[in-house]
Amino acid sequence: MSDGGSVPKRSGPFAAGDRVQLTGPRGRLNTITLQAGGTFHTHRGLVSHDSIIGEPDGSVVRASNGDAYLALRPLLSDFVMSMPRGAAIVYPKDAAQIGALADIFPGATVVEAGVGSGALSLWLLRAVGPEGTLLSFERREEFAVVARANVAAFLGVEPPNWSITIGDVADELPRMTQLAGRVDRIVLDMLAPWECLEAASGALTPGGVLLCYVATVTQLSRVAEAIRATGDFTDPDASETIVRGWHVEGLAVRPDHRMVGHTGFLITARRLAPGTVLPQPVRRASKTEYGDDDVELWTPGALGDAVKSDKRVRKVVREARALAAETGIELDAGNDATREPDSAPDAPS
Repeated sequence: MSDGGSVPKRSGPFAAGDRVQLTGPRGRLNTITLQAGGTFHTHRGLVSHDSIIGEPDGSVVRASNGDAYLALRPLLSDFVMSMPRGAAIVYPKDAAQIGALADIFPGATVVEAGVGSGALSLWLLRAVGPEGTLLSFERREEFAVVARANVAAFLGVEPPNWSITIGDVADELPRMTQLAGRVDRIVLDMLAPWECLEAASGALTPGGVLLCYVATVTQLSRVAEAIRATGDFTDPDASETIVRGWHVEGLAVRPDHRMVGHTGFLITARRLAPGTVLPQPVRRASKTEYGDDDVELWTPGALGDAVKSDKRVRKVVREARALAAETGIELDAGNDATREPDSAPDAPS
C-alpha cells in the first residue's frame, strides 16, 4: 500500500493533480483530475487541462467550440454522490444529521459499522479531525477495499487515524479490550443493529452516544425496544430527515419537482453510568411485546437485504482503485483491507 500522492488543496489556484468539477452549458456535471497537457473530451468540443491549471477556483473556461464550462473543486457532498459504490451510501442530508445528533466532535474516538462505500467515513473523519480516531468495521472485504480507495481518492492520503477491521463489530469490538468504556460515539449502519448492542454498551463511555441508522419501520421498532431492554441507555429518540429543494427564479418560486424523501431513520440513545437504573416514564398502553409472526417481519429477506453480485462488486472495486490511482495512491490487493491506525486510545490506567 502506498502512502504516496499529495493532499488535494481545498482553495487557491488549480494545480495538476486537483480534482475539478466542470459544469457544462446544460448543467451537466463532469469531474476530472487535472494533468499537464491533458484534454477533457465532450461531444461538442475539447477542454484543455492547461486552460484550467493556474486559474482560481470558480473560473469559467472555454472548450474548443466556444462552450463555457464553470470549473469548481467538488465539495465532499459532490464527491460522495458520484464515487464508486459497493454498497448504498449514507446521503449527505443524513450524514449531517448524524454529525449533529451524535454530537461528533474534534478529538473524539468514534466506532463506525459497517463502512459500506466510505461515504459516512469521510464525514466522520472530517468531524473528528486529525486528533480524533475513527475505527470502522465491515464484514465484506470487497466493500472495505472500495471504502479505502474512495477515502484515499478524496483526501489524497489514507488517514493515519483511521482503521478498517474486517469482521462483525459484535465479535471484534469486545476483543479490543483497550477500548472498553473509552469510545465516545458509536454509529451503527447495518441491517440488525440490535445484535451489536452488548458490544456497544461495553465500549461506550458513560454519557457516550449510540446512533443507529436503519431503513424500515420494522427495524426502527425492533432496535428501539432492544435498546430499552438492555437497561444500559437512555430512552431512544427517533427521527428522519426529508429535504425538499426549491426552484427560485424571479417570481417563479415553487418546490422542485424532485426531492430526496425517505432514506433512513436515525435513532439515538446515551450510555448510562454502570449500575444506573433509568426511571420508567409513564406511557399510554402500546404494543411492546412481539411474537414469532412479528420477528418474521424482521428477517433479512423481509427487510429487503439487497445482495450485490460478485461481478458487480468486482467492477466497483476496479473503479474505486482507478479513482484512487488518479491521486497517485496504489492500493494493494484486497487481503490487506484491515489496517490499524497509527495511534489508538491508550488503555485506562
